[in-house]
Amino acid sequence: MQLTPLIAIHMFAALAAIAIGPIALWARRGHASRSPTSQRPRLHRAAGYAWVTLMLITALSAIFISDPAVPNIAGFSAIHLLIPVVLGSLFLAFRQLLRGNIKGHRTTMLTLYISGCLIAGAFTLAPGRLLGQLVWGQWFGLV
Repeated sequence: MQLTPLIAIHMFAALAAIAIGPIALWARRGHASRSPTSQRPRLHRAAGYAWVTLMLITALSAIFISDPAVPNIAGFSAIHLLIPVVLGSLFLAFRQLLRGNIKGHRTTMLTLYISGCLIAGAFTLAPGRLLGQLVWGQWFGLV
């Protein structure tokens, strides 16, 4: 698989989401038990919306990416199962927020960041994957 414009967009959005996610989580709005000075609602909201937008771009662009070298059904491989997980989690997180369930919103977003960004991101570093070949093969000369 080679780096196409679609894969570049997908990769940029995913890497940016990995970078922006901690900012949104760190600047969370918090609750009454947190000091008002430690809350950064504008930063949380701005970083949060940016992160959600990047996650949407990542998930939606993934629909159109397929690798014939990987076992798949109609062009969709096991990694494509993350698409409905990401979209469903984002929907659930905003629904919880609209219903005032801040704890549920926080848990959903943190879980999505860990599973959708960190764990899925780690799998992209496998030696047979495009990013894995770039990092381990071209940069470090190990593969």
